[in-house]
Amino acid sequence: MFKVVVLGTGMFFAIKWHHDQAKKDAQDKRDAEAKPDPQAPQDRNAQQDDQREA
Repeated sequence: MFKVVVLGTGMFFAIKWHHDQAKKDAQDKRDAEAKPDPQAPQDRNAQQDDQREA
């Protein structure tokens, strides 16, 4: 009986850990897609406005 409880508890936490990791990976992916790339060129209209002012 003790082995069943220990193995059942271990399986529960293993499944929970994998589920939490999948949620974390999905959230990290969404956050990465939402953030603009700092090395990407800026909006062309903003650059043209800056050139006109100069």
